[in-house]
Amino acid sequence: MNSEVRTGASRHFVLAAGGTGGHLIPAFALARELEARGHHVALITDERGANIPGKPDSLTAHVLPAGRFGKNPLQWIKGVRAVLEGRNMALRLFESFEPSAVVGFGGYPALPALLAATSAKIPSLVHEQNAVLGRVNRLLAGRVDAIATSYPDVERLKPKFVEKVHLVGNPVREEVLALRDEEFPPFTEDGLLRVLITGGSQGASVLSDVVPDGLAMLPQGLRERLQVTQQCRSEDVDRVRERYARHDIPAELGTYFEDMNERLADTHLFIGRAGASTIAELTAVGRPAILVPLPIATDDHQAANTREIVKAGGARMIRQDRFEPKELAKQIQAMAQNPASLANAAHGAWNCGRPKAAKDLADLVESMSGIDLMDVVKVGGNNARGASQGVPAGQGASKDIAAKDRAA
Repeated sequence: MNSEVRTGASRHFVLAAGGTGGHLIPAFALARELEARGHHVALITDERGANIPGKPDSLTAHVLPAGRFGKNPLQWIKGVRAVLEGRNMALRLFESFEPSAVVGFGGYPALPALLAATSAKIPSLVHEQNAVLGRVNRLLAGRVDAIATSYPDVERLKPKFVEKVHLVGNPVREEVLALRDEEFPPFTEDGLLRVLITGGSQGASVLSDVVPDGLAMLPQGLRERLQVTQQCRSEDVDRVRERYARHDIPAELGTYFEDMNERLADTHLFIGRAGASTIAELTAVGRPAILVPLPIATDDHQAANTREIVKAGGARMIRQDRFEPKELAKQIQAMAQNPASLANAAHGAWNCGRPKAAKDLADLVESMSGIDLMDVVKVGGNNARGASQGVPAGQGASKDIAAKDRAA
């Protein structure tokens, strides 16, 4: 459904998310879409989220105590007290802001806000970015009115909640989504092979340890065509620079790149972690990848995130305990042995993208506030460009919001 033709009455919505980019990037995308439709939006988060770069200027942030629940039961009492305090503060906020719905994006700061919403009988839903339902979303799954997912199959999601599940995808930044209709950058038999390596917001030392030596093990004809951009931890930059120089491989290194969307536009091959935002951006743009899931990720969710794109032929996944230079070189050769192989992988990644995620999630949110939702259809395929990579009829537990517009 086109947001430009919406004429519904202006409503108030509250978004609640943990303070990391993985939770907040989709929250910010939804906030922009709802504001474009004439609604008012407020954010509940923690101190990190209130000050994170990229937060829309128009989005007012409210910091509430949330508490954390680690492995030590002795700390749970303190956590419960913080959640109850945050819940009471959220209730007071709701009295003045009068939200039509509350949307949680995971993370402990979302917990008191959603508990307050269900207590006040305000429509509520959660959005799950990963292919495994997160802890907070699992706690809330039975209380909320809807569960929006980013993948057709989500682990740790109980079958009894099937009827409230909607497949919408994971919203990405507008500047990244704008690249979706651009062609894959030309890659020829004698042209440059541009490789982008990142380890998430904090970097990953294992990439610094393995990637330079792995690239150096490529056949000479391919190695001489490399153009590398790598994000490193500050403590790793000097040794990685020295290693690339020793291998005579041109590489641009940095701890942070502000123009990451522009670098992604020119990339032929991505190497990095498998966080939800990373996968969403790779599939939105259509970029082949070699993915190394974070081994300590809760419930091994990064490995689960790779399933769809790997099955579609858009990526290779290497477990960190097998991520060695020889294995990396082998996988790069398999993907980049000729231009057609890399282009086909890019096509497979593109087919997994859900570019309407922000609009479809906004449609779902509006429908819970009394605005009619007209374009809900059951999943039977993703209708993306090229061969369908969708869910076979009768499989999965989801509804695809406005699925017929997914590839637009």
